[in-house]
Amino acid sequence: MAAHDPVEQKYVYDFAEGNKDLKDLLGGKGANLAEMTNLGLPVPPGFTITTEACKAYLTTGREPDGLAAQIEAHLESLEREMGRRLGDPDDPLLVSVRSGAKFSMPGMMETVLNVGLNDRSVVGLSNQAGGNDRFAWDSYRRLIQMFGKTVCEVPGEEFEHALDEIKRAKGTHNDLDLDADDLRGLVDAYKQIFAKHTGREFPQEPREQLDLAIRAVFDSWNAERAILYRRQERIPADLGTAVNVVTMVFGNLGPDSGTGVAFTRDPGSGAQGIYGDYLANAQGEDVVAGIRNTVPLQELEQLDKTSYDELLGIMARLEEHYKDLCDIEFTIERGKLWMLQTRVGKRTAAAAFVIAGQLVDEGLIDLDEALHRVNGAQLAQLMFPRFQLDHEFEPVAKGIGASPGAASGKVVFTSARAVELAAEGESVILVRRETNPDDLNGMIAAKGILTSRGGKTSHAAVVARGMGKTCVSGADELEVNVPAKKFTVGDHVVNEGDVVSIDGTTGKVYLGEVPVMPSEVVQYFEGELDPENTDDALVRSVHRIMTHADAARRLRVRTNADTGADAARARRFGAEGIGLCRTEHMFLGDRRELVERLILASGEREREDALAALLPLQRADFIEIFREMDGLPVTVRLIDPPLHEFLPPLEQLAVNVAVAQERGEDVAKEEALLAAVRRMHEENPMLGLRGVRLGLVIPGLFAMQVRAIAEAAVAVVRDGGKACPEIMVPLVGAVQELETVRAEAERIIAEVVGDSGVEVLIGTMIEVPRAALTAGQIAEAAEFFSFGTNDLTQMGWGFSRDDVEGAFFWRYLELGIFGISPFESIDTDGVGRLVRIAAEEGRAARPGLKLGVCGEHGGDPDSVHFFHEVGLDYVSCSPFRVPVARLEAGRASITTTGSDSR
Repeated sequence: MAAHDPVEQKYVYDFAEGNKDLKDLLGGKGANLAEMTNLGLPVPPGFTITTEACKAYLTTGREPDGLAAQIEAHLESLEREMGRRLGDPDDPLLVSVRSGAKFSMPGMMETVLNVGLNDRSVVGLSNQAGGNDRFAWDSYRRLIQMFGKTVCEVPGEEFEHALDEIKRAKGTHNDLDLDADDLRGLVDAYKQIFAKHTGREFPQEPREQLDLAIRAVFDSWNAERAILYRRQERIPADLGTAVNVVTMVFGNLGPDSGTGVAFTRDPGSGAQGIYGDYLANAQGEDVVAGIRNTVPLQELEQLDKTSYDELLGIMARLEEHYKDLCDIEFTIERGKLWMLQTRVGKRTAAAAFVIAGQLVDEGLIDLDEALHRVNGAQLAQLMFPRFQLDHEFEPVAKGIGASPGAASGKVVFTSARAVELAAEGESVILVRRETNPDDLNGMIAAKGILTSRGGKTSHAAVVARGMGKTCVSGADELEVNVPAKKFTVGDHVVNEGDVVSIDGTTGKVYLGEVPVMPSEVVQYFEGELDPENTDDALVRSVHRIMTHADAARRLRVRTNADTGADAARARRFGAEGIGLCRTEHMFLGDRRELVERLILASGEREREDALAALLPLQRADFIEIFREMDGLPVTVRLIDPPLHEFLPPLEQLAVNVAVAQERGEDVAKEEALLAAVRRMHEENPMLGLRGVRLGLVIPGLFAMQVRAIAEAAVAVVRDGGKACPEIMVPLVGAVQELETVRAEAERIIAEVVGDSGVEVLIGTMIEVPRAALTAGQIAEAAEFFSFGTNDLTQMGWGFSRDDVEGAFFWRYLELGIFGISPFESIDTDGVGRLVRIAAEEGRAARPGLKLGVCGEHGGDPDSVHFFHEVGLDYVSCSPFRVPVARLEAGRASITTTGSDSR
């Protein structure tokens, strides 16, 4: 090569060339196959085509230059190593073609087994297997079925119907009862189905099969179900998938062969032991598809003790090497153990905490890494309730508890129906014989998943655990009849629309709706469980990790609370103050009439009477809250309602007046009210007379609230308590607004506080884009900023949050414009930039400026990390999300080096 020639990009790596740290390039599966190869474990030889090749292919629509030649070179090397050629008629080398993205996406992309088989090499395969014709023809029919569905989009149900027909003619329900002649006939039927849908014969050239399978795996990165799964799991769309070409080893050669999946610890509970599924005389797809019910991994000891002992040794070695729960796929070929895959295993939320604590105890990781191994979304799952069971509730069936939780809902039998009912607000349980990747929409929509087939490693179990959905699998007492929309169990018939309850921990299935009880994690946070005196491993691990998170975090965590009860609960959950006390919530119910009188007052006397009536009510509210917080900061937002929330609906009032007039009734009072409401009516109340504008337009309103806050603080202090009030002026867009309110507030505070020692901070909510962009000016009049990210998002995007989520956000998510709603997780590029600008310019003008956030983003895990990075002092969220924010604030503070907790 001439010196000036560009170096050809390397797109293909032999397993021996990679390692576990190359997941970005080789995908998770390829990187881990390479790692196991380098550890000297029994891995079938093969090579990996990189994610870079996939991305180039998806960008241009064709394979990148040099890829074909590199595949050819690595294939030739593999053929030399194995002493066989791909698809050789007499002694064929067969390979599998498997996807493998950086992050595990179980069942979402494509796999093709037995590539290299054709009408001639199927005979050679039989000879390799000692004349085992049944095995050879079974392998060939699997290739045509998988290749047809995956590569050529032949409807998979047509292959399934053909298989069912042959079993029916044979008088059996078991695939293993089909002999070689049956399977030879099935191959002919599959070929006809293939030709009917593709217009061509099944390809006989082995290299063509390989090339088409590789392209199909590339294309599957953008398959609808893969896109949906990435959005659900927040996996970036630009990663691409690697492709692994692996020498076939066969678990379907007879009773001395088989395939299985093993976990080094229980992925459901985290308990240590031997967990997994094994299926004799089967290929790996039979296990994960749940087509045949597996046996527990422990039974392998009786079937093949040598392989069992070797497997246990490898499992222990891998867990120590990866320092985490490992998920392992293996095949036994006539007594020879082969490792097909390992990865850091998906686990339930409970298992994540328990395992992290165990690994600390075992000295494999430290507490920083344990904190990195869990996340706020998992903690939130653990705070959901569980079933309250007594003698009245007897299970009608029991399967395998594949993904914990308590779920009740109406039974549905199709993914489409699950989506339809969930969109109507119904809770549904998706019931299937077994799920497959096409069921992903329904699995997302459902509260829980129930299958009659499969185990802890079936598609339903793995995907449900990843999503945090309750799942019971392998409930084989259920006879599921999808066309008839019913299942039967014993004497019970359950039709679509009937309610069932499933327990993903015990695997039990109940008819009807079972009541729920609080989770033990909530009981711990409420102080009802002592973590030092409990046998509950989950509670102990949660306590230990939360304690470390609190010690590590820089961000403080406050709560949004408007009542003493909310404040008290938030403190039990670890809140360090109130970041948002919404005073407008104190004006609802019986007090609404007073606010209405105030807003519609026709003169000064009427307005003063309404304010005088409101003052003691407000003061009592604040006294209760200050007492509960006992000296912790309480940020009180002055009244900030859209005006229409406190006025009678214009249309209804007009109708009532018209009807009364028609009846000849005296409506002078109602007519005056109607005229006032018309005068105050706004087309867009969210952008109208609210917040600081209302306080400036209605004399005395903010003054009354400031007085009530100050008097309440003084009263608490004089009773021997502590109070730390902070007054927040909402919807400020110009410093002059804040200066006007501040001047009046300082006068009242000085008058009320006197020598009590009470200190009151005055600040503002940054929720108008102009406020963020003029933060340097506003900081001169503010002692703190609290970012109201709900309104800041609404005004920054020009979205009405009351309307848009149901109107069109679903389409934006579908098109990939949003990965997640910007009201759920902060838009760091746009709205986040406004926060960053305001924080930097505010602190430049006032170095001691206190910065917090009080929108719902304050409890969102991803958003908490952003607020930490921007340098805010605290986040504030609803009481129930306080533990989540504490955990994520701790995670944001640590330097992470271990595995990704996704």
